[in-house]
Amino acid sequence: MDYDLGDGAARLRSRLRELIASEVPAGYLGAFSEDPEDLAVAQRFCKSLARLGLLTIAWPEAYGGAGGSLWDQTVVREEMWAHHEPRGAQYMGLNWVGPAIMAFGTPEQKARHLPPIAAGEVIWCQGFSEPEAGSDLAALTTRAEPDGDGFRITGQKIWTSYAQLAQWCVLAARIGRPGERPADKHDGITIFLLPMDRAGIEVQPIRSMLGPHHLNECFLTEVRAGRDEVLGGEGSGWTVIRRALVHERVGIARYARCDRLLSLLGDELRARGEVLPPALRAEWVRALIQVRVARLLAYRAITSQGTGEPSEVAASTARLAGTRCDQDVAELLFQAVDTRSLEDAASGGPLGGAIEDHWRYAQAATVSSGTIEVQRMIVSRALLADRP
Repeated sequence: MDYDLGDGAARLRSRLRELIASEVPAGYLGAFSEDPEDLAVAQRFCKSLARLGLLTIAWPEAYGGAGGSLWDQTVVREEMWAHHEPRGAQYMGLNWVGPAIMAFGTPEQKARHLPPIAAGEVIWCQGFSEPEAGSDLAALTTRAEPDGDGFRITGQKIWTSYAQLAQWCVLAARIGRPGERPADKHDGITIFLLPMDRAGIEVQPIRSMLGPHHLNECFLTEVRAGRDEVLGGEGSGWTVIRRALVHERVGIARYARCDRLLSLLGDELRARGEVLPPALRAEWVRALIQVRVARLLAYRAITSQGTGEPSEVAASTARLAGTRCDQDVAELLFQAVDTRSLEDAASGGPLGGAIEDHWRYAQAATVSSGTIEVQRMIVSRALLADRP
């Protein structure tokens, strides 16, 4: 794999960095702080990217994209993540909701949902996990009971990021009557595209160290859904989920932020006349190697997306490498700045509080988008299946 993506990629990176410098305030650490202006910055920035054809650069022009390549999208993804994701909550629609609708949606669903995502006008949330169905997602119990020409959905979802902000939800439910037990737990799972203002949907925030809007509970009580709101066909939800998760697991370029923070802290230490303790120098080199390995594995997974059949194993392998890189770099950065590690931006913390911010988010990395144990299981099963 050649890391050099060409002159076009370099020009695109420069253009994105110029846009970020001009439209995103210095010291920006993401959309989900206690300051509502941080979220407003993300909303404005998404619309700026959309106007310039950069928000959905790799989408087909027919769906509001710019017809670019997967590598163009990779450059955008890396620069956004490296700079604390100034697209805010909209990355979910860009990263996997849109591609899932392209792959499985009806012409009407594509016409309704893809243009607003490409224009930076809509936020989506993901109604997958439940209190008793997190890592074992196929154990979900939310029911979609047939009712005339549609369904009535009742159940509970948890850890639903951005549910307070979202206009739409990709919801997983099982078609059938309460108490019915399918022969296979994957049977009957169906994906619905539902507006969040639909009667019967209640959202309650879950406070956490990740800041506002990241975690929520969603309660569904007799929520009406039409058959035209089913994505991918009734009972075919597991196929949609697996494809969506492949895109989601590759879509967060954790290694890009790690790379940038290591570089920025190195510059800051030199400017202050400080040097790393000898015990940390070897760890720093190992961290740089981890970053490059994670990037390489991500690129391998992205290459499989170009075939039309994204590799679940490649995505999980990349996810494993990116997650461990995220957490190991977070620990190294903490050690490098010692007693100043917990200082935030208001306290004059290193890199404007970016180290403390990165460490907090890294703690959740082994859980979100499928636990690290699930990723290992997917990879292990594939390796065992290949044995003679």
